[in-house]
Amino acid sequence: MKTQLKLQHCKTLSTGLLTFWLLNLVLLSAPATSLAQAFDAAALAQSLRGIDRDISDRMRDADRKPVEVLQFLGLEQGMTVLDVYAAGGYYTFVMSRAVGDQGTVYAQNSPTASRYDQDRTDMTQGEALEGKIRDGKLANVVLIHQRISETGLADASVDFVMVSQILHDYYNRSPGAAHELLTELYRIVKPGGIVGIIDHIGTAENDNNRLHRMQKSQAYDAVTRAGFLLEAESDLLSNARDNPRRSIFDPALNRGTDQFLLRLRKPDA
Repeated sequence: MKTQLKLQHCKTLSTGLLTFWLLNLVLLSAPATSLAQAFDAAALAQSLRGIDRDISDRMRDADRKPVEVLQFLGLEQGMTVLDVYAAGGYYTFVMSRAVGDQGTVYAQNSPTASRYDQDRTDMTQGEALEGKIRDGKLANVVLIHQRISETGLADASVDFVMVSQILHDYYNRSPGAAHELLTELYRIVKPGGIVGIIDHIGTAENDNNRLHRMQKSQAYDAVTRAGFLLEAESDLLSNARDNPRRSIFDPALNRGTDQFLLRLRKPDA
C-alpha cells in the first residue's frame, strides 16, 4: 500500500514537472511581442492644452496638428525618440508627453542652433527649450548640445526620429549634406524604426535656398538614397493658401506654409 502511494505521488510530481516544462517551452518558442502601445490621443490633446505649456506653441497647434501627425507617424508609448534640431522644443514637449514615463526623448541642438533667436521672443532657442523642459517637468527629456554627427548615440539605439522643418537647410546647402544627415540617422535608428519628415514645399522655378523650402521630389530622392523605405505620406499639413514664392518667414504667411509629411521606415535586419 505504501509503495502504491509513493508511486502515485511520483506520477503526480512527474506530470506536474512535465506540464511546467512544456509550458516554458511554448513560452520560449513563441515570437517576442512589443510592450509598446499607441499613445492615448485624447489624453495627449488635453495635456497639450495645459497652462504648463508655452502659449505660443499652443497657438500653433491648429496649423501643426501635432497629435494627428504623431498618430500618422506611428509614435508609441515607451519609445526612445530623437528630436533632430529640436530648436525651441515644440515637438520635444509633445513627444515627451506622448511617450510617457517609460519613454525617452533626446532633444538635439547644435551649439550654434542653441544660440539662434527663438521666433518672436527675446530668448534663444536653447533657452526656450530648457524653459519648456523645466516648466513642463519633462523628466524623460535628455538634452544633446552637439552637432547631429556628434551625439554619441549608439548604433540602432532609437525607435523614432523626428526631422521637422530642417531637411531643406541641409539639402539646400548641398544634397551631400542631406545625405550625411540621413545616413547618420539610418545608423542611429533601430531596424524597423521610424523617421518622420516634415518640410516646407518649394517649386523648381523658385530659389528655395532663399525661401527655406524644398521640392518633395528632392526629399524622396534623398531618403531613398540613404536606404530608408518611403512607407507613407500624408496631406495633413497641406495648405492651398500658401504662396511658394514667399519665404517661410514672410509675416504675410504667418508660418502657414504648404508642408509635406513623410513616414520612413528603416528596413528590418
